[in-house]
Amino acid sequence: MTVSLDQLRRCHVAVDLGAARTRVYVKGAGLVVDEPSVAAVNTHTGALIAVGALAEKMTGRTPDYIRVVRPVSGGTVVDIEMAQRMLRHLLGEKLRRQLRRKPRLRAAACTPHDSDPLAQRAAVETLVGLGARRVELVDTLIAAAVGSGLPVEQPTATMIMVCGAATTQVAVLSLGAIVTAERIPVGGDAIDHAIIQHLRHHHELMLPSQSVRPLQLALSGNGLTPHGPASTEIHGRDVATGLARSVTVDTAAVREAIHTPLTAVLDGLGKVLRDCPPDLVADLADRGIMMVGGSALLPGLDQMLRDATGMPVHIAERPDVCAVLGLGAMLEGKVQPMVLDPLGDHRGLADDDAHDRGRDRDRAYADDLAD
Repeated sequence: MTVSLDQLRRCHVAVDLGAARTRVYVKGAGLVVDEPSVAAVNTHTGALIAVGALAEKMTGRTPDYIRVVRPVSGGTVVDIEMAQRMLRHLLGEKLRRQLRRKPRLRAAACTPHDSDPLAQRAAVETLVGLGARRVELVDTLIAAAVGSGLPVEQPTATMIMVCGAATTQVAVLSLGAIVTAERIPVGGDAIDHAIIQHLRHHHELMLPSQSVRPLQLALSGNGLTPHGPASTEIHGRDVATGLARSVTVDTAAVREAIHTPLTAVLDGLGKVLRDCPPDLVADLADRGIMMVGGSALLPGLDQMLRDATGMPVHIAERPDVCAVLGLGAMLEGKVQPMVLDPLGDHRGLADDDAHDRGRDRDRAYADDLAD
């Protein structure tokens, strides 16, 4: 793992700053914050008007002097000051007072795989601004694997796919570390955008930005599978007239529209499998792929992966919060490292024998000097 489990056990709070939602786990209290990573700001005074779900509802509905911002993009903090203000309001005064009582507050945070040093520094500075004296960074892939219940510490291959809003991360894990991984810049937002563009170009319909997920509307039932509903009705605004209008959309055409972003995900999955050692690929044929993340609940995505890879595909019990729950399990000490030296006693006997031989050699050398 990127940090030792002993260091993580000393942490008091774990934070998962995602592009879509921010989640906070407090040691001993569990998951205390699960809100959208959105803040609404008064541009005249700079005051924070709302955060979380309330700020998300304001998207596209605000007057000119209110600006809705997302301080986190693709799992990376792009506005440190706004991220700190958002976290303070999400935690609340009572919880912040409890954390301030810790003499040396330690925090853990998830970072995307292969994140650059600037992104890691931004995550550290965000939590340091909240009072953390030390910040431990954990790869999102490892945290999500632990949170989904995979045997990460065992010498067997486990494959994890983190389907986020901005990116999709795929990795093969063994012995508590990443063997091979790939980060694909395609997530739930790209799939939603493909749906919106399809409706705009082929039906001259604009969807409201703050409606229910467009993809969930267009792909009800079995979704991406050919056995799903043949058509579905969508409500939106006419591009030409600006009036409200409803159209009946062919779901087969919708499946074709999102084929391009999903093809990129399948290509990244294939690259991970090609770079993986053959022995681990044999393990994956039995264990399959574990899907986590909010976009893992996309209807029919698991079946598409089964058809493309021929491997079993599973969705975690709580896919959207697996990463922060994995961090919480490390904080609570529920993850035990594998003992990599089962022959420790025999090694001790061998060391004793070597010590005895060295002592006899020293005595013989002393006797030669005496002679």
